[in-house]
Amino acid sequence: METLWTLLYLLEPAPATLILTAVTVTFASAFRSLNYAKEMERNRDFSEASITLDTSQALMIPVMSSCSLLLMFYLFSSVSQLLTAFTAIASVSSLFFWLSPYALYVKSLLGLSDPFLSRCCSKSFSRMQGMLLVACAMTVVAWLVSGHWVLNNLLGISICIAFVSHVRLPNIKICAMLLLCLFVYDIFWVFFSERFFGANVMVTVATQQASNPVHTVANSLNLPGLELITKKLELPVKIVFPRNLLGGVVPGVNASDFMMLGLGDMVAIPAMLLALILCFDHRKTRDVVNLFDLKSSKGHKYIWYALPGYAIGLVSALAAGVLTHSPQPALLYLVPSTLGPVIFMSWRRKDLRELWEGPALSNPIEKSREIEI
Repeated sequence: METLWTLLYLLEPAPATLILTAVTVTFASAFRSLNYAKEMERNRDFSEASITLDTSQALMIPVMSSCSLLLMFYLFSSVSQLLTAFTAIASVSSLFFWLSPYALYVKSLLGLSDPFLSRCCSKSFSRMQGMLLVACAMTVVAWLVSGHWVLNNLLGISICIAFVSHVRLPNIKICAMLLLCLFVYDIFWVFFSERFFGANVMVTVATQQASNPVHTVANSLNLPGLELITKKLELPVKIVFPRNLLGGVVPGVNASDFMMLGLGDMVAIPAMLLALILCFDHRKTRDVVNLFDLKSSKGHKYIWYALPGYAIGLVSALAAGVLTHSPQPALLYLVPSTLGPVIFMSWRRKDLRELWEGPALSNPIEKSREIEI
């Protein structure tokens, strides 16, 4: 009974909002990836096409992630300002990519004229795109100055959506291999890294705050209003919510007062699987798949096994953390709950071979239609 009361913590505003946000972002990332692929194919514009991972590239992700963790663990204070600057630039680009379709929709809905201002990198650049780019840059500047957790989440979500849209998995075979490798990676760095490095590397890196280069520059130039600029920043690689979400927590308090969810292993990687499933559903239906079609007979079934599986795995990971009072490797729960149902149901419906090999091998005609670099 005591355990049940403990788990009721997940129904409080902060955990519930965290779970809902993660599920929404994961699905939105996968859906944006599908629409981006269709857009590039329709326009025959492959200049910004996605990178489709092969076996060796997929295997390098856990290796490079481990190297990055160690680099951040030992040298974070030395590279934090450079990392913040790079993150700010990536955030502007990602935010622009995420919001561009909505800006185009508003323009068409209102019937606004949108003259082209110039051509940049062999691409037309319109007035609305220029205004959107300025708005994205101002949002990042506001984050650099305030360090507010809402802006941090906004930028993190945009980076996740852009990553999933531009980095793809060709089939469930490579996806399963990547997820299993990351499964081992996550377990090692959360449960066993302290034995080798004297501290929990994953937790240490996840909770570190970066030095703000804007504050450093303003301090060196003795600029006015220095007290308004935050000294430390939470990098937008995780979703954070104040534990007392409705209690008016002031931004900038200690990171331990926030619930956090890593956008890498807990959102972006599962979203890559969902993006693969959505693309498979789209190929099977041969119809335009939108949010309404997914609820009808036009939409295929597998996304509705992967997405609830992701939600169950996420809740299980958070519940395990609450019960054990210790960090949990998210992929320990997310890999079986997402990959398992998809493989089992596709095997039952005799779609596993096509899903396993991908369109290039299962249907050579589709190979010419793939967006791949």
